[in-house]
Amino acid sequence: MSSVLSNAGPLIALGKLNRLELLADLYSNVQITSRIYDEVVTQGLVRGASDALTIRLFWQRYGWPIVEVESKVLEAYIPPVLLDPGEYELLALAQTLSAPLVLLDDEVARIEARRLKLQVRGTLGILVQAYRAQLLTLNQIELLIQEVAERRDIWISTKLCE
Repeated sequence: MSSVLSNAGPLIALGKLNRLELLADLYSNVQITSRIYDEVVTQGLVRGASDALTIRLFWQRYGWPIVEVESKVLEAYIPPVLLDPGEYELLALAQTLSAPLVLLDDEVARIEARRLKLQVRGTLGILVQAYRAQLLTLNQIELLIQEVAERRDIWISTKLCE
């Protein structure tokens, strides 16, 4: 897999679960766009979101790229669905890369990514991948999924967690 791009959802969820290190354990490099960094970290710090500081420190530690998406790339992508600005920028960039993996939790964005023939994984998929890679025990993954289901600040449905 050549490139891994993440949207805000998985970063925020893993930050809240204190499991961002799973990204580093599973992928050698994860990229985010400057818009996503601004949304998650800069605006998150202004709102007082504790996970914003965690994500900022994590990104600095690994030195992973924060990518500026060129305006011509954005102008060339006209999605048939309404996406938030971070998702729009991420999917526009993903189309310019060879076989990227996109990390997305939002269902509309995931459907659009699949329409574009992109490989998609969400927070729960990252946890399952970590379990399969023996980075998490069965007890740990069950507890994390239960926590995701019960937390109101992680926007993944309880039904999906079940």
